[in-house]
Amino acid sequence: MGSLLKNRICDLLNIEYPILMGGMSWAGTPKLASAVSNAGGLGIIGAGAMKAEHLKTAIDQIRLLTDKPFGVNIILVSPSADDLVDLVIQEHVPVVTFGAGNPSKYIEKLKNAGIKVIPIVASDNMARMMERMGADAVIAEGMESGGHIGEVTTLVLVNAVCRAVKIPIVAAGGIADGRAMAAMFALGAEGIQMGTRFIATKEADTHENFKNLIVKSNIRDTVITGARLGHPARVIETRFAKKVKELEVTSLQEAEEILVGSLRKAVVEGNLEEGSFMAGQCVGLINSIKSVEEVMKDIIKEFNIAVAHLVEEANKLKCLEVRI
Repeated sequence: MGSLLKNRICDLLNIEYPILMGGMSWAGTPKLASAVSNAGGLGIIGAGAMKAEHLKTAIDQIRLLTDKPFGVNIILVSPSADDLVDLVIQEHVPVVTFGAGNPSKYIEKLKNAGIKVIPIVASDNMARMMERMGADAVIAEGMESGGHIGEVTTLVLVNAVCRAVKIPIVAAGGIADGRAMAAMFALGAEGIQMGTRFIATKEADTHENFKNLIVKSNIRDTVITGARLGHPARVIETRFAKKVKELEVTSLQEAEEILVGSLRKAVVEGNLEEGSFMAGQCVGLINSIKSVEEVMKDIIKEFNIAVAHLVEEANKLKCLEVRI
């Protein structure tokens, strides 16, 4: 069991446990990211809509809070993507993850600067491309995840990506505990990424309304908005989410307009009437707000128990086969 938790992801990122924090816009603050890094995982600052000067401030802050490795997530649809890439090189950020696009044009430049590059992929074909372009690992993120999503479930996607590439794979989407982590490792993943679970922690700067929504929600309480606008996102079902879905049928322009700024209103303001509370289907598996350290310890404990159970059952089967 120990070897499963001391694998290529841990070696690559110089971390104790192969657990990454999702790069969440507004929620991925230096405070939360540093707590994840200090607990043995990889904390990731969500650059989101930041400009370079704002990301510089966040990087300075996290370095005051931890001496452990950390990462920065860059969303490729950001108009500041070029500037953000230049900044992380200038600041010698250890790890960069990419979402919402193809980061091929940046990979060589980042790797030449000694930065580990881990793109998020939604298909096995994209994973193959990222491997050819020199990515150090990929994050296979299924549609159960919160925020902007693809069309394939985590179970199928991780299975396919693990068959497609030789570089390490991090599984993401609907993962909130050690049982799910063990399932992903059974498919061939060597790490997991979590976003929603880390929002519902004491160290998260997210508004208490957001945390409470996660704790109170069940596995059927998320919906997909924005699909008809071309950018589907999984959010907790609120009156606002229902309104967006209704407007997608009657007025796409109005739907687009009310979505502007809605993530910040959810994360920072806790605005239940105008906020998009992006969260994964695993909300139904989260029933308390704990410290990041407690979350990490729980996951590792559950993972070890799940793996030990599988080993025990496999040994029983082996003994039965011998007797037969």
